[in-house]
Amino acid sequence: MIFPVNPTDLTKHLRVSGYNCILLAYDNIFNYDYHMQGQVYKIHSDFYYVKSLNDIYTCKLKETLKKQKENVVVGDFVELSEDNNFILNTIKRKNLILRPKVANIDLALIVSAFKEPELDFIQLNRYITFLNYYKIPYVLCFNKEDLEIDLANLQDKIDRIYRNICPNIFYISAKEKLGIDALSDFLKGKTVALCGQSGVGKSTLLNSLNSAVNLKTSSVSAKTQRGRHTTRHVEIIDCADFKIIDTPGFSNLKFDFMLPDELINYFPDLLKYSGNCKYSDCLHDVGDKGICSVVDNLDKINDIRYKSYLSFLEECRDYKEKISKKSIKEESSKKQTGSKTFTKISKQKRISSRNTQKQRIKYYEDHD
Repeated sequence: MIFPVNPTDLTKHLRVSGYNCILLAYDNIFNYDYHMQGQVYKIHSDFYYVKSLNDIYTCKLKETLKKQKENVVVGDFVELSEDNNFILNTIKRKNLILRPKVANIDLALIVSAFKEPELDFIQLNRYITFLNYYKIPYVLCFNKEDLEIDLANLQDKIDRIYRNICPNIFYISAKEKLGIDALSDFLKGKTVALCGQSGVGKSTLLNSLNSAVNLKTSSVSAKTQRGRHTTRHVEIIDCADFKIIDTPGFSNLKFDFMLPDELINYFPDLLKYSGNCKYSDCLHDVGDKGICSVVDNLDKINDIRYKSYLSFLEECRDYKEKISKKSIKEESSKKQTGSKTFTKISKQKRISSRNTQKQRIKYYEDHD
């Protein structure tokens, strides 16, 4: 049987022919409330730049999303209105980083420089611990191998510290485009968040990964030996076979969100020695022989890694002290009922229940 192509004619034909089951299925398909989907590539002010297929749409949030205080961040997959001017809804995220705000990351590329600025292992360990907390895979990339440095000894030191926790380490020169092809092959098919201190060459690396990109670059300050910020906002940049999420250099990252006893979980090279401590609340910072199994095995742990752990532990202690002083309970703005999530009405706008209102009326009547 040959069916008419026009949906209206097909519906009439099915109804006349008595194919009610097929008609029901057909109605479900053609009456489905379809909305175009895309990914947020950039946010500027209250404008969201959403890419769908090969087009970029400038959108705003629908009022219902604003009322729900739903945060839409770069990397989010969203549904658009029929005119493609508004974001109606966000699609469930794969993951989310809060500082900087980025969603749906496959991999993080931590970029450091051999020199200019000087290689900061504590800061590098900070990024690694941060990504371990968010359960995001990462690779290490060391840039500026074109500078005059003792490259062999420095690479040997890096390998001794990190090979056991991160097998994928790349040594490159973004300026001379050395090692770029191997790095590009590894990143294929992934959405990659670029992170690292200012001045390590992230913008230069992006220019090397995608010849169509011409981001502004800047040299390291001769006075402070620190990098200058050239990336001002979070943005997704398309490369040949992968996406790069360019983020500003976030050197002020602190562990002001984590309790002290949680930190050890994000140092896998220390965690494996932590199972035989005498006390269950051991923080692995001090202890005589036989008290802390991490301290007992310090000869097997890299000094820089352990020094980083102790530094971050102090930040976690400060956070614990801060929240212990803040005893005011903050009510959640959302509630869960089964599989559905609802936005709660704020305390100021919440209306009392009928029973409560009746009790108040009765109270005033009895006291008149």
